[in-house]
Amino acid sequence: MQIRTILNSIMPDMNPKRKRPDQPVPGIPAPEPAVLESRHLLGEGAEVLIRHEGRIYRLRRTRLGKLILTA
Repeated sequence: MQIRTILNSIMPDMNPKRKRPDQPVPGIPAPEPAVLESRHLLGEGAEVLIRHEGRIYRLRRTRLGKLILTA
């Protein structure tokens, strides 16, 4: 029982009883997602760094024109 409490404090998203903020709330419509052009994000370059919740992610365009997001 104590191990479960420790794991839940370390990895709270693994706790099924906690509601994640990205889950829809019943009875409230979800907002429409923003649509951004990749050329506006990448500009003339092939990659851009994005800071999200303290982590840096790299969004890059491949030679075939696909997008890859990595942490």
